[in-house]
Amino acid sequence: MVLAGIAALCSQLFYAQPRWMGIEEMFRLADEQSRSIQASEAGKAAADEALNAAKAQRLPDVSVSLSASYLGNGRIWERNFSHGMRIDMPHFGNNFAVEAQQVIYAGGTISSGIKQAELGQLLAELDLQQQVQEMRFLLAGHYLDLFQLDNQMLVLRKNLELAEQLIAHMEARLEQGAALQNDITRYELQREQLRLQLARVQDARAIANHQLVTTLHLPEGTEICPDTALLQRQIQALTEDEWQHMAESNNLALKQARASVRLSEQQVRQERAQRLPRVALVAVDHLDGPVTIEVPVLDNNFNYWYVGVGVSYDLSSLYKRHAGLRQARMQVRQAEAQQQLAQEQVENAVQAGYVNLLTAFTDLRTQEKSVTLADEHYAVTDNRYRNGMALLTDMLDAGNMKLTADLGLVNARIGILYQYYKMQYLTHTLGLSD
Repeated sequence: MVLAGIAALCSQLFYAQPRWMGIEEMFRLADEQSRSIQASEAGKAAADEALNAAKAQRLPDVSVSLSASYLGNGRIWERNFSHGMRIDMPHFGNNFAVEAQQVIYAGGTISSGIKQAELGQLLAELDLQQQVQEMRFLLAGHYLDLFQLDNQMLVLRKNLELAEQLIAHMEARLEQGAALQNDITRYELQREQLRLQLARVQDARAIANHQLVTTLHLPEGTEICPDTALLQRQIQALTEDEWQHMAESNNLALKQARASVRLSEQQVRQERAQRLPRVALVAVDHLDGPVTIEVPVLDNNFNYWYVGVGVSYDLSSLYKRHAGLRQARMQVRQAEAQQQLAQEQVENAVQAGYVNLLTAFTDLRTQEKSVTLADEHYAVTDNRYRNGMALLTDMLDAGNMKLTADLGLVNARIGILYQYYKMQYLTHTLGLSD
């Protein structure tokens, strides 16, 4: 009965294009259309390229140079700068060089850079996954809000209908002299309050619907109607320890904190590597002309090449890198402290979420009992009314109590779904296969 009422509400054209949508379809559309997710995907692509750039540092460095020049005539003197004489020079000079260098040892600088790029890629991937989880939880909240707002509209519409019936009944009694105008005024005031509440709920639904439509990039004017079959979903029964274990394994904040610690450790290794020598294989080939080391100058091209091992060492690193190394070590300590803090925060959040989930189940059992009592009360009042032992107002109140209890039961089920989705969000398994 209640689900049929929700369906009736959604079928009314508040917007031009009603659309029934399951929560899994909503998650899929969000993954495809969300701007924040697309931004994180771009960050992930940039991190992938950064890793490729870091790996490219292992490749040899090759440089080619080519130059042409005009050479002026030379002049030669004695050592005391006397008896100078002019030396004719070939005026066209050329130089061509090819140099190749392959680093074979850099103290771990290259390997550490690659590790840092890999961790940067991991952090970008975790950021993307976190954006997906946050977007899904946000949309799940709006989606379940539609359920509750539809329920509230159903209650308010039914109460308005009952108020209209009661006012008509009181007006009939007023004409018979069996009622007072003050009684009618009181119910008319109640009717206006119900109309105001209904308008507010309709506005709230429009806002929630617009947020969903905008985030999912659906056509303007689309009205999203939630799938009522979601209320029949079986909630997976897990203990608090099982939820805590899921959070330990899947929570993205914890994974990011661990990756940050590893990244800081790599930065320490990078600083240490800067204080070590750099060894490389070198191969060089030169083609120069003319040969100016001879007098007279030889107007010829001179080719020479060599291969060897080059060693370089930055002596200034012995006194410049101390501060950088201390800073990197402090960053490791900071990252480890942040990891411990994240661990505590996640553990507390999961514990609180689990208690709220249990409370939601308690609320459901209470609402189920309320439905039973409301049904019994309605049956008794109906029997008394048929036998002339109860007033019409008693019958209307009993019907309203039954309707409110039925809708309260649906809202309790929605509350369980929300707390369950929140637990999945805290463990970052929302929308994943159970």
